[in-house]
Amino acid sequence: MKALLSKAPGGPETLELSDLPDPTPGRGELLIDIKACSINYPDVLIIEDKYQFRPERPFAPGCEISGVVAGVGEGVTDWSVGDRMLATIGHGGLSEKLTLDARRAYRLPDGRSHAEGAALLLTYATTIHALLDRGHLKAGDNLLVLGAAGGVGLAAIELGKAYGARVVAAVSSEDKARAAREAGADETLIYDRAPFDKGQSKALAEQFKAALGPDGAQVIYDPVGGDYAEPALRSIGWEGRYLVVGFPAGIPKLPLNLTLLKSCDVCGVFWGAFATRDPKANASHVETLFRLWEEGKIAPRVTDTFALAEGGKAIAKMAARQAIGKLVVEIGD
Repeated sequence: MKALLSKAPGGPETLELSDLPDPTPGRGELLIDIKACSINYPDVLIIEDKYQFRPERPFAPGCEISGVVAGVGEGVTDWSVGDRMLATIGHGGLSEKLTLDARRAYRLPDGRSHAEGAALLLTYATTIHALLDRGHLKAGDNLLVLGAAGGVGLAAIELGKAYGARVVAAVSSEDKARAAREAGADETLIYDRAPFDKGQSKALAEQFKAALGPDGAQVIYDPVGGDYAEPALRSIGWEGRYLVVGFPAGIPKLPLNLTLLKSCDVCGVFWGAFATRDPKANASHVETLFRLWEEGKIAPRVTDTFALAEGGKAIAKMAARQAIGKLVVEIGD
């Protein structure tokens, strides 16, 4: 089988398309013919040894897949060869085949493409956990979404609207603002590119406050970090919840006096650990996502596709923060 491998730490240009032996499913495992693998920001970090986990090399990046069951290991009774599936994995998605624990697989609904299936779980499961479990979002809340045109950003807009929030989407270009409006954002604002000096930071805070109104944000969804974090925090409302989701713009340092003045919470969101620690709660969220998907309230937006040999280009586009929606590498027919 073919796989796009990281053999040494480095950027996307270091990935090599290589041949590997076909894997064999062990007890409790499925063998998957991968049809699509979406690209997420952890793929940028993991090949540079900057992620929380460092797999033994060589390895293929790619943590979100859709495919077809090609083999069933001993003890697996609820899957058959030919079944369509989707799953999140730590790595290994940029390859033609892999094995995984059957308990980690979900069925891809009829009528949904593999590209859509590969674009669902990581972004939407992260976001529903963030908004409901950590942000305690409720109808009527003001929800400020940073980086609102990326995969998790669009998921936050859609889920925010599904749960009755007023959504203010913050983005870096008019094209991204258009995507946020199409996803249902009530209001969009375009911010400049960081880094910011003190004056620019203050101006951005005022921009956030003007869009949110006098009550500020009850929930802030931040998958961006960097110099955008403090201005956003300054726009939070009384007893608001600031959700820390990711740091493509850098790890921010927040002035904690702001949390005292607003009596607000800064909440970390680590969906992978949540799913491992509380699999029943995570499974319940995933069931909800499939229902919302069927009802048309959420819909993964795949905006660009790549061949397996071009998977590095997809990761480079993600690293440059040029992606709108989801980038998907199509691997099988």
